[in-house]
Amino acid sequence: MSRTATWLTLLYGALSLACNDQGPPQTSTTSNPGHWLVEDSLPSARSDIGVATLNGKVYSIGGYYQVHVMADVDAYDPATNSWSSKAPLPTARCCMGVAVVNGVLYAVGGFIPYVGAVGTVEAYDPATNTWTTKAPMQIPRDYLAAGVVNGVLYAVGGYVHPGGAQMQSDTVEAYDPVADTWTLKASMPTPRSGLGVGVVNGILYAVGGSSWSGEVQAYDPTTNTWATKAKIPTKRAGLGVGVMNGLVYAVGGVPIPGDTQGFLKVIEVYDPSTNTWTTKAPMPTARTELGVGVLGNSLYAIGGYFPLSSNSYGFTPNNEAFHP
Repeated sequence: MSRTATWLTLLYGALSLACNDQGPPQTSTTSNPGHWLVEDSLPSARSDIGVATLNGKVYSIGGYYQVHVMADVDAYDPATNSWSSKAPLPTARCCMGVAVVNGVLYAVGGFIPYVGAVGTVEAYDPATNTWTTKAPMQIPRDYLAAGVVNGVLYAVGGYVHPGGAQMQSDTVEAYDPVADTWTLKASMPTPRSGLGVGVVNGILYAVGGSSWSGEVQAYDPTTNTWATKAKIPTKRAGLGVGVMNGLVYAVGGVPIPGDTQGFLKVIEVYDPSTNTWTTKAPMPTARTELGVGVLGNSLYAIGGYFPLSSNSYGFTPNNEAFHP
């Protein structure tokens, strides 16, 4: 299967679920839009990467380029505006969830061509520059998102592949790094893939995704329950999500299945305290399937697809930093 066919089928396929419209989100354009800076690019262009921040660096994990999944692991140091190579991912893949628990980076699930979704979990220790294989997820998934609450990693949504088919998933699994075990939790109300996750004050927010309804739903691990929040103003999938100063940032993505001209520069910010969205200064590069990481007061948007023409797209190594 070609990468184009895989991307359109898996992320934006005909199995997208229609959801009832619960009214327009509350949104406004902020008087302080912030600004973007172009930083040192990734060593190689790629999309569908996992991004996380650890010990003052931004890590890019795996990804996809042309017809290959990648095992590359690169760390960006803002202090020197430069990248360095790290020990490669043991299992080359893309479209995984990535999160950090207690100083260890976890790469969860993902996609391998001609294999499909995997449940593979591998953990990176920056002190030794080594990877260790951990217990796999119970339900293999790709195009999922990951977040951490109180030392527990949550793997949310994505695609599952029963009998070779592709179906959007509402699955939520919780990983205990101490016990190296996974536990199924309350299902997400809206099954979706290509979503993003952010955690604020112990609540996990699942944002956007290829339900195409703009859903934002909040998971409380203490009660194992979900609540519906204000929808994202620009309905999209393939976005990057990060948390900065208690706000959830939704960056880039694509609003229409397979529409390369629809690749977005938009950045919208959710305030959990008011359940409202505001719009910030757009990214310099419109793109989807990017990764996002936050260090201090800087949000880094890395890699992804960008439009080349009305019917084609390319891979970018761009690393652009947003400052509020």
